[in-house]
Amino acid sequence: METIFGNLQGLKSSQLKQLQRLYHQRIPGDRITTPEFAQRLAAISTEINQPVCAYLNRRGQVIRVGVGTVRQTQIPPLELPRYGAERLSGIRCIATQLKPDSPSEAALTAMALQRLDALVVLNVTGTGFQKRGGGVTGYVKEAFLAHLIPQESRALITSPASAKLEASKVQSPSWSVSPPMSLDVLTQQDFIEMVEGLEEEFQREFVAQEVSSDRDRVVIIGVMTDDMSAQQFQDTLAELARLVDTAGGEVLQTLWQKRSRIHPQTVVGEGKVQEIALTAQTLGANLVVFDRDLSPSQARNLETQIGIRVVDRTEVILDIFAQRAQSRAGKLQVELAQLEYMLPRLAGRGQAMSRLGGGIGTRGPGETKLETERRAIGRRISRLQQEVNQLQAHRDRLRQRRQHREIPSVAIVGYTNAGKSTLLNALTNAEVYTADQLFATLDPTTRRLVVPHAVTEEPQEILVTDTVGFIHELPVSLMDAFRATLEEVTEADALLHLVDLSHPAWLSHIRSVREILAQMPVTPGPAVVAFNKIDQVDSDTLAQAREEFPLGVFLSARQRLGLETLRQRLGQLVQYAVDYR
Repeated sequence: METIFGNLQGLKSSQLKQLQRLYHQRIPGDRITTPEFAQRLAAISTEINQPVCAYLNRRGQVIRVGVGTVRQTQIPPLELPRYGAERLSGIRCIATQLKPDSPSEAALTAMALQRLDALVVLNVTGTGFQKRGGGVTGYVKEAFLAHLIPQESRALITSPASAKLEASKVQSPSWSVSPPMSLDVLTQQDFIEMVEGLEEEFQREFVAQEVSSDRDRVVIIGVMTDDMSAQQFQDTLAELARLVDTAGGEVLQTLWQKRSRIHPQTVVGEGKVQEIALTAQTLGANLVVFDRDLSPSQARNLETQIGIRVVDRTEVILDIFAQRAQSRAGKLQVELAQLEYMLPRLAGRGQAMSRLGGGIGTRGPGETKLETERRAIGRRISRLQQEVNQLQAHRDRLRQRRQHREIPSVAIVGYTNAGKSTLLNALTNAEVYTADQLFATLDPTTRRLVVPHAVTEEPQEILVTDTVGFIHELPVSLMDAFRATLEEVTEADALLHLVDLSHPAWLSHIRSVREILAQMPVTPGPAVVAFNKIDQVDSDTLAQAREEFPLGVFLSARQRLGLETLRQRLGQLVQYAVDYR
């Protein structure tokens, strides 16, 4: 039995049978509809006193019948045929409307979301009327024909650097709506010629976009809650854009919504979900990234309604870690973190639960086949945890050996991209990889450094360790998986807290690092705060930092400014730490 969708309450069995019989109708391939089919649809709609929508493929077969408006009966994105930005979906909708009006914005938006070949809206009369010349009673008063038209999508794309929250609304898609016409005029139009002409234009516009297939095309979604200031929210979105860029994605658009509380099913409201889906389709995006953690059910609900992959901030960070990990230890810890994150999210990841393609959220342990059973992944997690424990024990032995030789140690900590690796290179002539990216290095690197003794000023050796960068709300799975690495922080005699003073949110970064350090199982040693990149800041920022942190050290690792002062302060710091440990 053919399925009828939508609001079926109160319908008689005879009326349901009439709706089911629509599936047996067939329209000639070159016609949008026929007078008989349109009148039959309108007659049923008049009898049940509700709008009715019939969806047809290009062969003229009815593939879906729904009771309700175009928006209420629209086909879920995941059930639509696969199509590219240069094609339409191959489906048209014939819809009835009880009120004598042109197609609503909601109906046109639903048409755009489904990328329909065409939308026909039939305005029906309340009781039917006698056709001119007598004969059959008609129910269609007038008809409207709507379809998408190509637009210059490049004008819609906003770069992260120039995007403003106030200007983050995406331009509506372009569509054409005819003036009211008679059913006879509508049914005489050549449907094939119209669709082929449109798709030729879409193809030309698609080629003009020069879409790069090797980068994810991303729409970022932010949710501003009552506990956030406007500045904090903007900093969060700017950081997420940097994370997406670091992961290899291209940010096309940023959308946001202010809410008193998070929607339990979809994070944002229903209208915003529709806007996200429309924006993604208009810009040809293939990934939506939220600025907060999504529960497995929220991610599934959003993917179902938007029709493309939806990931959260944590998954982007995990993907960056998967790309950056170089050592066996780093790869081990990243895989453990990703598997622990993915395990509760296996259900509903597509029909085969496969995430083996390229792009954000698919690297690292994506190659371990998510089609495997939970038990197999659970066993893999247990094995990885054992290896991390062994790694932890190995590093314990190394630390004990260093402590036995009584060489003081300093761990460099700080927000990601603060310049920790650059500073280590400048101090010790190490060759650690550096880049203006978030989480450029993950694996800890330890080097010897000669500093003046705090009392005798004689040269003394200390060990300096570059650690993984911190970030606001560091994912719990990473905190757990990287415990062997983070213990370099807790076991060091002292800390050098490096701050990127050129970042607008440098004060917030200091708070975030201190919050993470406070969560460590062992209280870290004493710390000195060093402000990096002073060559890139104005005098007002420098004065503010000196006022708030009078004991801070100010330097530029890249320009090698202030390094001698830093060496002296490190000598004093390790002497203080050794005396009181």
